[in-house]
Amino acid sequence: MGSIVIAGRHTGIPVVNMDIMKKFYLNILGFKILSEEVEDGMFISEILGINEVKVHILKIIAPDKWMLELLNYLNLEIKKESLHRKIFDVGIAHIALTVKNIDETYVFLKENNVNFISSPKISPSKNAKVCFCQDPEGNYIELVEIL
Repeated sequence: MGSIVIAGRHTGIPVVNMDIMKKFYLNILGFKILSEEVEDGMFISEILGINEVKVHILKIIAPDKWMLELLNYLNLEIKKESLHRKIFDVGIAHIALTVKNIDETYVFLKENNVNFISSPKISPSKNAKVCFCQDPEGNYIELVEIL
């Protein structure tokens, strides 16, 4: 049959506070808004398998057009304890973003109160410099500078 996948599209992240997450991804990381809307009705309820769901969806893009979708479920109770994930918890572990200068990025993000696991480190292969940080709701982001 060959490859089923022809391209990557986006990663979706459920969020508790859309305002804080929107400011982080737009103002701090530099994503741009592709679209923003509230979806409800039969289509979204059926594809998600959630009766009468109402979702605030913010689609944002990186400079290379890679898309991130922030999803705020407006009529569902969100388990806040799930915001304190460990890097090794089952599920999506992290998203990875390529940056120009990881050392400058690290300093800028630290100045903006972003939490990091460590400072940037050169990979064993010496072809990249890498570190992990977290967005305001605890999702892990791997920052990579190709050397």
